[in-house]
Amino acid sequence: MLSRLFRKRQPPIEFQPVQPETVIEIVGDVHGTAHLLRALPPVEDGATRVFVGDLVDRGMQSHETLEIVFEGCRNGEWICLKGNHEEMFLQFLSDPSKGRNWLRFGGLQTIASFDLGGITETSSPEALEDIASAIRDRLTPGLLDWLENLPHVWISNNLAIAHAGLDPKLPISLQKEQVALWGHPEFAKTPRRDGQWVAHGHTIVDTPTIRNGVISVDTGAYATNLLTLARISPDGQIEFSYAPRK
Repeated sequence: MLSRLFRKRQPPIEFQPVQPETVIEIVGDVHGTAHLLRALPPVEDGATRVFVGDLVDRGMQSHETLEIVFEGCRNGEWICLKGNHEEMFLQFLSDPSKGRNWLRFGGLQTIASFDLGGITETSSPEALEDIASAIRDRLTPGLLDWLENLPHVWISNNLAIAHAGLDPKLPISLQKEQVALWGHPEFAKTPRRDGQWVAHGHTIVDTPTIRNGVISVDTGAYATNLLTLARISPDGQIEFSYAPRK
């Protein structure tokens, strides 16, 4: 007990400026809001645009959103990370009966974006498989493989980007995919001590925030009609812009 009472306290954490190798433009959770995606400012010359994932569900334009981002990534213009909603979508396409819970978390809106419908969580396995098959048929060739192989973390110098956050006690190289997709209970509570900044989406904030080396960019586009883009420069400057632009 005495050893605990007199345990040396860790010094307060001082974060060095975030310093990516080039200008990084981070786009928050799009969630089927293709109209906002199209309204974002163009990519700055020499910049890299990174999407934090959750392209699909909740909003009504998931199919269009997928096609837009797939095309941008295929052309080498953008990078996209996998979010938990991409994981649920893929699980449904792979095994509709086991993936039926996805319908409760925005899946019905995604299905509607493919001009399909007529199912619920209680639909028969055959009906669910018919829907999954129809979705697969309506995706541009190569898009499904691309979606399955999206990375869960992307790094530029002392900036790491993940959909839902990372385990603050583990180095970036040891992060588990499920933590990056779904989050970690200590992410918002415990600052990292390795100087690594983390930008993320997944958790909705009223306005984008910067706190303890964490940059939060999910402003709930499907509900607020506000999609955030964070522009981070090698000199440590962080600027936010939005669609629709005001």
